[in-house]
Amino acid sequence: MRTVRVWFSKTGRAIYISHLDLMRCMTRAARRARIPVWYTQGFNARAYMTFALPLSLGISGLKESMDLRLEHEMENAEVCARLDAALPPDIHVFAVTDPVMKPGAIAYASYQLKIPSPAPEAQCEQVRALFATDPLFVEKRSKHGPLQMNLHPELRDTTVSAAEDSLQIDALLAAGGNFNLNPSLLLQCIERALFPVPEVTIVRTGLWNADKKPFQ
Repeated sequence: MRTVRVWFSKTGRAIYISHLDLMRCMTRAARRARIPVWYTQGFNARAYMTFALPLSLGISGLKESMDLRLEHEMENAEVCARLDAALPPDIHVFAVTDPVMKPGAIAYASYQLKIPSPAPEAQCEQVRALFATDPLFVEKRSKHGPLQMNLHPELRDTTVSAAEDSLQIDALLAAGGNFNLNPSLLLQCIERALFPVPEVTIVRTGLWNADKKPFQ
């Protein structure tokens, strides 16, 4: 018995699949692909399947990870090929590796946000000036209710650039079990202080540990 780490992307229409539905999808795909997944014991047996950091609804993920425990030996390449073939087109398994870090090592997530803009250069300067404001208060939801937090210290690794018809925000935000910062808070600040954001594309590009090294 051993654990493997499955790396996959979740894009296109799949971004509207909830985390619970994603778990069901992966479980059924593993069954169809005849992956020897180990099941928990007891009345409600379930496949041993652990996601490093669940993805919020509506956000694409380019390098998501899921741990599977195999009941008997199967080559990583075969697990990858079988599982990918059993999944819908917008969920793509591109690698299966042996785990190096524990999921608890995740401390950051990198995001790319693209906002359509009629005046990218001007709005780019506005957003840069806003993100440089200290304090920059925003309302963050928690299990204890809404909290006012200063977002400014969390934007040290955030850049704003202008493209032909859009703004692009690249941000490395706190993530993990202790503290998780949703990129929608950046949009909340922009809408409250500057201009409406009618539509935006958000992509999570990777997960990182406390030393800002890629999660493996």
